[in-house]
Amino acid sequence: MASKKREIQLQAVINNQSLWDEMLQNKGLTVIDVYQAWCGPCKAMQTLFRKLKNELNDDEILHFAVAEADSIVTLQPFRDKCEPVFLFSVNGKIVAKIKGANAPLVNQKVITLINEERKIAAGEMVRPQYHEIAFVDSDSEDAGEAIYESVDQLYSIAIIKPDAVIARKVQEIREKIIDGVFVIEAEDKKLLTEEQVRHFYSGIADQPDFEDFVSFMTSGLSYILVVSQGKEKRPSWDEGEASSETESKEPWDDHKERAKSLRMKRKRESLQEYLERQQISQFCDVEENITNTKFIDVFIPDFKKIKGIKLEKILALLRPALFNERKEDVLNIIQDEGFKILMQRQIVLSEEEAKTLCTEYENKDYFRNVIENMTSGPSLALVLVRENGLGHWKQLIGPSTVEEAKEYLPQRVGLNSGEEKPSFK
Repeated sequence: MASKKREIQLQAVINNQSLWDEMLQNKGLTVIDVYQAWCGPCKAMQTLFRKLKNELNDDEILHFAVAEADSIVTLQPFRDKCEPVFLFSVNGKIVAKIKGANAPLVNQKVITLINEERKIAAGEMVRPQYHEIAFVDSDSEDAGEAIYESVDQLYSIAIIKPDAVIARKVQEIREKIIDGVFVIEAEDKKLLTEEQVRHFYSGIADQPDFEDFVSFMTSGLSYILVVSQGKEKRPSWDEGEASSETESKEPWDDHKERAKSLRMKRKRESLQEYLERQQISQFCDVEENITNTKFIDVFIPDFKKIKGIKLEKILALLRPALFNERKEDVLNIIQDEGFKILMQRQIVLSEEEAKTLCTEYENKDYFRNVIENMTSGPSLALVLVRENGLGHWKQLIGPSTVEEAKEYLPQRVGLNSGEEKPSFK
């Protein structure tokens, strides 16, 4: 009776080892949503699964299942993980794994594997010799290293839509993302093709107004961001605390309960959740937790090359005189020298802040003049990135004394007539 119930559901329910072994007897492809008992299956993907089931319409070779990691011995390495995992089983062999609710990537993988199964059934191709995916215990240090050697880092793609680009919302969104302790790994402004839009938004392709949406997304420039989560300090309670209430419990039960509680507390906000909280999610669409850079390469083809370069971020400051008189000239020079301007912000320094920045000059005769200059009006703070950024920046601004600068390059942009120090740091 239970077996018949599973057949009429979109996803078969696998909650013990016996059912897992039975599921592996399925012919064709089975897509398995591995979930934790305390958080449940990934509901966000069910719309895609229904669409695939309806479009492919082949119960014999396409199956969907949800598998509770806590109750299945084989899935022990996936226990107590917040991130959803999707496994792809072909004739009883796990041949692929996707971490995160990445609808376009899952959609692409299902279509690829189903097409292969159909060609095999029609005698048009020989069954590939798949390498079965090994389930590694990612809680151990050694296993953690092995996993991150074999898969790409997790990224999110954010597409700032054409109307937001026209409304000049890009810089505001970028700054908020950076303020949220996220890292912008790559970015580009481009006119999306129809193919790119359909690929990225395949999860909503069945919506009645999808064709109008495709036309809108290809009507003007969009801004593409590849984002990763920055490092975040763990609060002191993250280490775990024993209490008199928990000491009476069985050690293993106590460990599981505390681990689960702490993991839920420290789960970081996703990019989508953060943008919603900042009330700017209406300006851009996000695809979270992408593990395959081939998906990113659709929008930023040289992404792997960018990631292969050792980039350095630096903080630079254009002092008031230079900011007021030659801001655009200086910014052009910075960009011509290969620096990317990640963020710029106008600030007015207090005397205390200026003294802190210029402590290296405090014993010089001109120290008072420098402080007065730096507090005389707005300065421009810049976050810059470039390969060998710090070294190249030092070469760009030249020597730190006027005497050396006159010998080195008298026309250096950092020197203004009558000024005793370079105008940016």
